[in-house]
Amino acid sequence: MSSPVRRLAEWDAARLEGLADTHETPLYVQDLERVRENYARMADAFPEGRVMYAAKANTASAVLGTLVEAGAGIECASAGEVERALSAGTPPERVQYTAVNPPEEDLDYAVSTAREHPELTVTAGAKDTIDRLAERGFSGRLCLRVNPGVGAGHHEKVSTGANAKFGVPIERAPDLLAEADERGFDVVGIHAHAGSGISGEDLAAHRELVSRMGELARRTDLGLEFVDIGGGFGVPYREAEDPLDLAAVADATREALGEVDATLVVEPGRYLVADAGVLLTRVNTVKPAGDELVVGVDAGMTTLARPAMYDAHHAIRSLAGTGDCETVEATVTGPICESGDVFGSYELPDPARGDLLAIGNAGAYGYEMASQYNSRPRPATAVIEDDKSAVDRRRETVADVTRLEREVPWL
Repeated sequence: MSSPVRRLAEWDAARLEGLADTHETPLYVQDLERVRENYARMADAFPEGRVMYAAKANTASAVLGTLVEAGAGIECASAGEVERALSAGTPPERVQYTAVNPPEEDLDYAVSTAREHPELTVTAGAKDTIDRLAERGFSGRLCLRVNPGVGAGHHEKVSTGANAKFGVPIERAPDLLAEADERGFDVVGIHAHAGSGISGEDLAAHRELVSRMGELARRTDLGLEFVDIGGGFGVPYREAEDPLDLAAVADATREALGEVDATLVVEPGRYLVADAGVLLTRVNTVKPAGDELVVGVDAGMTTLARPAMYDAHHAIRSLAGTGDCETVEATVTGPICESGDVFGSYELPDPARGDLLAIGNAGAYGYEMASQYNSRPRPATAVIEDDKSAVDRRRETVADVTRLEREVPWL
């Protein structure tokens, strides 16, 4: 079995330099073999369960295809992700559409797709959503998202289990499940999710969520096919942090769930793809500023939003020097006209223009959260496997940024 975590130092510097020279920077690099290894570890931890990859972490077509080939299902948060999953060759019975206050167009697409592929599962998190599905003539495979009243995660913005936005209150779930069944829906499962980036410190909250879901399943006499307890399995973003004890999490999950006549479903996202990806960026500015040394790079908050959005830490490694070089403390910043466009303070070998930096754990919520703010084109993504490499997403140009714009007739 592979190592439970891939540290930034383990990436081959020469290969990363070659990719940056060939494809320029900023550049996302995703290692498909590592994605496969992470999936195998998760599947081994839950041999009695089903692993559904949370696509929102990384929807690169090569990533989706690799996971589907390995046996994963795909959990989709939008109509676009459903289309991506099916295009990647996911069998419809392994696709689950988990809507959060879905727009009209999303529901129209989901219902149309379910007519063509009745094996697809639709998850509803509100009675309104169930009503809207019925109005569209959908009576297929329905899963109810439940709000269990307990949440966890690395930041308040990603703690979902107790947030009223997500799911129906658990005390209302039995009546809604029975009502959906009476209305002719094929009620197949219940779903909940504590939050994102759950670590060992959050295990008690995770266990409580799973326990409540087990109790709900035992109160339901609808012959549920599965109990989906979400994902949120964390990864160590700081180099000194220990990896998640996945075996302990799996044992605690099984114990908390108890005896249920249904399949356990887990929905890992970042755990499968985060440490399989790095972001490569080049230094373009070195600026002493009083007691501070500012290092400007060509990636920023439009390329990797997590530091600005969540105050998240990502390890940074300079590929310019050897391990024997003296280091200096530097504030690594991007090119965006915002004071929040800062990756953080790092010890780096004496930086110079042209140095190549690698930013770790960038395989999850990296490109997916990228934007064109400041009219900046989004970066390319290169995928690697063994000695092979290819561009999965080409680099945008300014023409791509402006291509949807039209002349206003009266101007």
